[in-house]
Amino acid sequence: MSTFELHRGNLPLLISMPHAGIELPADLRPRLSEIAGQLRDTDWHIPRLYEFAGALGASTLWPRYSRYLIDLNRPPDGSSLYPGQAGTGLCPLSQFDGQPLYRDGAEPDAAEIESRRQRYWQPYHRALAGELARLRRNHGYAILFEAHSIASLVPRLFDGRLADLNLGTARGESCDAALRDAAAAVLAAQTDYSQVVDGRFVGGYITRHYGRPGQGVHALQLEIAQCSYMDEAAPPFAYLAQRAAPLQALLRRLLETLLAAAPG
Repeated sequence: MSTFELHRGNLPLLISMPHAGIELPADLRPRLSEIAGQLRDTDWHIPRLYEFAGALGASTLWPRYSRYLIDLNRPPDGSSLYPGQAGTGLCPLSQFDGQPLYRDGAEPDAAEIESRRQRYWQPYHRALAGELARLRRNHGYAILFEAHSIASLVPRLFDGRLADLNLGTARGESCDAALRDAAAAVLAAQTDYSQVVDGRFVGGYITRHYGRPGQGVHALQLEIAQCSYMDEAAPPFAYLAQRAAPLQALLRRLLETLLAAAPG
C-alpha cells in the first residue's frame, strides 16, 4: 500500500501537503505518550480545505502517515531549518509545546530513523520530484504550492498570535519575483485575514530545496493559522465549514493568480 496520495491534474500546479497525514503504524502508537496520540501538531483538514484543487486542475500530494512518524518537510539529515530557534527534527522527539512524544526509553534509534527515512520520506520525495518533472515536461515550468497550517498560539515557536496567512518564498529565492509579488498583492488586497510575507515561516525544506526558479520550478509556502478554519483548541479539532468557506474562496483566488502570473 502506498504511503501517500497523489492525484495528477492538467495544470502546471502541484499542491503538496506534507503534514496532513493522521495515520500511525500499529507498532508506534503504544510507544507514544497519551497526549501525543492526539496528533495535535497535525496540519488538520488541509486536504479538505483545498478540496477545490481537483476541479481547478491542480495536482495534489499528501502522506497517509503523521509527521510524528517522520517529518517530510525536513532535510534528510535532520539538520535545523531555523538555526537558533526551537523546532522539531526529521523524526521528532517532542511536540511543538516541548512535551515529549515518546514514553521513557521508547524513542527511535539511528537505525529506526534511517528505516523510516527510506520507507516514508524517500517515496514522498520521489513522487514530488517526479510530478514536478512531469509538469515541467508538459508546460515548461511548474508551480509548487506548499500547503500548511498550525495553531495560532505556540509560544515555544513564535511570540504572540501568528498572522492568519503566512506566505513564504525563502525570502524571494524559491520563486520568480513576479509570482511572489502577485501572491503578496492578493493577500494584501483582502481585509478578512491578517497576513505577512516571509515572516516567521519563510518556507520549509520542500520550498527551499525544490524552488529553483532558474530551472522552471517556482515554490511558495502558505502557513495558515488554524483558527481561521477549524477549532484549534481541543480534540477532535473539528473542521468549521462556515468559517472555512471564505478562506477557501481566497485560496482559490490566490492559486488562480499564481497561474496567471507564472513566467511560463
